Amino acid sequence: MRSAFDLSPLMRSTIGFDRAFRLLDAATRADEGALSYPPYNIEKSGENTYRISMAVAGFAPEQLDVTVKENVLVIVGKGRDDAAGTHYLHRGIAARAFERRFELADTIKVVGARFENGLLHVDLVREVPEAKKPRQIAIEAAEPAAQLEHQAAA
Repeated sequence: MRSAFDLSPLMRSTIGFDRAFRLLDAATRADEGALSYPPYNIEKSGENTYRISMAVAGFAPEQLDVTVKENVLVIVGKGRDDAAGTHYLHRGIAARAFERRFELADTIKVVGARFENGLLHVDLVREVPEAKKPRQIAIEAAEPAAQLEHQAAA
């Protein structure tokens, strides 16, 4: 069991970090059992591209829902109705519904989702606005003092 962190001293002396504090608070309260189903990978596939691959064996694409709202990616798997009268000797394939949430940075955009061989792939890209990209600043040379005096006398 995780120990709870008291973030209130930080919250009293900072402004604009509400989202970060909510993330920390949610991470400390996370139920480990709920975080294990369905299994997933987060991959960095390029300089600014990412992919979430989620193992959703037994689900059809129409039973899955991928939505993004306010920087939160939500993947929902709707539970399946098993055939009536099915008697399992062993049931190792999960049939339960799930909801998985991923907090996205402001610069991360979801560009697509694809279902392939029992895996749901969600592709993401980092789009840095022009205003936040590094830019070169020109350095102007100051005029020598002698030239300034000569220009003032003329």
